[in-house]
Amino acid sequence: MTLAPYWSRDGLSLYLGDSREILPQLGVQADLVLTDPPYGDTDLEWDVWPEGWVAAAATVSSAMWCFGSMRMFLKHQAEFEAAGWKFSQDLVWEKNTGTNPMTDRFRRIHEHALHFYRGRWDAVRHATPRILRQGPSIGATRQRGGRAGHLGYYGPSVYVDDGTRLHSSVIHHPNLLGKGIHTTQKPVKVLQPLLMYGCPPGGLVVDPFAGSAATLWTAVQLGRRAIGVEGSEEILQRAVAALEAARW
Repeated sequence: MTLAPYWSRDGLSLYLGDSREILPQLGVQADLVLTDPPYGDTDLEWDVWPEGWVAAAATVSSAMWCFGSMRMFLKHQAEFEAAGWKFSQDLVWEKNTGTNPMTDRFRRIHEHALHFYRGRWDAVRHATPRILRQGPSIGATRQRGGRAGHLGYYGPSVYVDDGTRLHSSVIHHPNLLGKGIHTTQKPVKVLQPLLMYGCPPGGLVVDPFAGSAATLWTAVQLGRRAIGVEGSEEILQRAVAALEAARW
């Protein structure tokens, strides 16, 4: 029996329920999981870490971007390792305002997004987006030799300055300040480079904690297909209404 989506249109499908139960039933292999799980950092009713979701995500993909706090990742490191997830790199989203009411710590205006993969590194997509160069050109072409030191040694190559640079590991973008469908909704501009990096055009993205469905909508706008799972029907209804009205 095929599991029926709650809502589906134009390469985007939403399922209502627990992703730990639904993902293994879908029978899909996605290019990328991109998700923002409950961190379990607060005493809010909805902010509860769902035990077992990391292993469930491993049933549908070998690459994943996951938002979270450093506290969250350190606390659950063993779960990622047990599911075969290997850490690749981290990005920092710098927001315009802090959300920490405590006065005995630095004002926290950032969140982390960590990239994990399973199996061989060369078997997953890792196409770093490029952005327009800021500042003067360093010349049309130049020869680069091997270099030692903390980077180790790499062979000689020819560098061509095409007016672009690799996207940096810090993304500066305001948060939604309560304007989103979900409390922790991520801005489209933050999601775009992660999707471009980890999923090819026409590929499939899965979000086990779809929430507002912003990740899924962004994926479809970039020419990817998307599947999301959300446990709250109230949130899902609001997400569907926004999708149908294209409100992002």
